[in-house]
Amino acid sequence: MAKKLWGGRFKKKIDKDFEEFSKSIQYDYKLAEYDIYHSIIHVNALVDSAILTKKEGQRLIFSLGQILREIEKGTFTPDLECEDIHSDIQSRVEKKVGKLAAKLHTLRSRNDQVVFDEKFYCLNEVELLGKLLGDVFDAIVSKAKQYEKNFFLGYTHTRRAQVIFFSDYILAYAYMFKRDYRRFQCFLKNLEVVIGAGALAGSALNSKHYQKAIFSALVKKNLAELNSSVDNVSSRDFIIELLSMLSILQMHLSRLTEDMILYSGKEFDFLRLPEEFCTGSSLMPHKKNPDFLELVRGYTGMVYGNLVAVLTMMKGLPLTYNRDMQLDKEPLFSSVEVLKNELKIMAKFIKGVTLNEENIAKALEDDSLYATEIAEFLVISKGVAFSDAHTVVGKLVRYSEDKKIRVKDMKDSLLKTFYPGLSLKALKSIMNPEYATSSKKSVVRKMPKTIKA
Repeated sequence: MAKKLWGGRFKKKIDKDFEEFSKSIQYDYKLAEYDIYHSIIHVNALVDSAILTKKEGQRLIFSLGQILREIEKGTFTPDLECEDIHSDIQSRVEKKVGKLAAKLHTLRSRNDQVVFDEKFYCLNEVELLGKLLGDVFDAIVSKAKQYEKNFFLGYTHTRRAQVIFFSDYILAYAYMFKRDYRRFQCFLKNLEVVIGAGALAGSALNSKHYQKAIFSALVKKNLAELNSSVDNVSSRDFIIELLSMLSILQMHLSRLTEDMILYSGKEFDFLRLPEEFCTGSSLMPHKKNPDFLELVRGYTGMVYGNLVAVLTMMKGLPLTYNRDMQLDKEPLFSSVEVLKNELKIMAKFIKGVTLNEENIAKALEDDSLYATEIAEFLVISKGVAFSDAHTVVGKLVRYSEDKKIRVKDMKDSLLKTFYPGLSLKALKSIMNPEYATSSKKSVVRKMPKTIKA
């Protein structure tokens, strides 16, 4: 049985079933790197305060460095007999330096360690997520440039609405992702890292000792004064904030995937998906299934659930630390890993998407797509009140549908029964993608620049 960091006041051994139930090593090993950073900082602070000798500090830091190199090489395997990653690292140090390891935990608590570890993890992962999101953004902008002058169909209520440029359509997602990126930047800027909270009341170590010991540029940039040790060990709002941001990003990804699933199906057939991200059917030879897109859409429930899980777990906890908070890690790690994997693939996926220009051109022949332009023509050129123009065009479209005759095929005499100022010549100049897009003056169309720093 692995040695624990507590137990002196207990007479009975811990129940084996409860011991297994209470362990977190099977998932909090992901914090190993950050826990070692905390230990190195703590050892330096102990040396600076003369609690440890310089030689003792060097021995401890050397042993911690050996473990860190295992993590960096990918050869670190957590000891599942340990209670958590803090105990695991303590045990490994003891194997290297013997009794000196007992001094490693001097004047600190796992309550303080875990918050530091989690904040450092969040900072590191959000930086990486930002870079991956930047790749997706760049892929979308590149696709918009590739089809900058191609027309596309805009929908409302999943019904054909108006003609737009394909770049207008796809860049809408670029701007969604740009806001997601800005949320990441705000998170990186605002997350405060503190150290020395102890279990809840603070530490006998002066904060200056810790500040001198900080060696990470990422932590230094976000290092703050420890104004409330009680708040530090008892709050997980930074995790909830990150899970919230990831949920919004996941929602944007899910909307994008839903669009691509619809638009690539035979019922629309506007997009062609890259085969290397699709699968076939074990029974139906003709199938080309958009499995990557469906999985992204499916993972949305998990990402949302992770946010709700932590919100619910925290909602009634009294101050300060409670063991419930151990359950914040799996939702955090889960959402971060899902988003990293999705973004990595999505950037490559978007590059392979192509337009079925022939099918889009056929769809753009739909007269109803230009109904708004006809109404605006009557308002601007004929001085008709918009409500009246709306009624005129509505009746014209309804007649076209009922009689199965295209508006462009109607004679002037018929058109004038709807409004005297209508003529086939005027309508033909209006009812085309070029006019429909050029008549919109409010949109300032320009390609956005990369969001990557």
